[in-house]
Amino acid sequence: MENRTQDAELKAHLLATNEQFRALAEQHAQLKSKIQAIESHGLLSSEDELEEQRLKKLKLRLKDQMNAILEQHKHASVH
Repeated sequence: MENRTQDAELKAHLLATNEQFRALAEQHAQLKSKIQAIESHGLLSSEDELEEQRLKKLKLRLKDQMNAILEQHKHASVH
């Protein structure tokens, strides 16, 4: 549980101080909203399904980049 608290605190710190992390987080949130909008339509056309998959892959890539920044800062604060 303590690890989650530390991760949340580090994430909040990065959102406040790291422009790259903040931009990635904003893009991630925008993609999440777009995916939710597509999914709210119910039955999806094949084009919508492809767009949903594309957006989910982009969102995952952004999350990976955010996690990499988090890990860099975790290791930097340990050393």
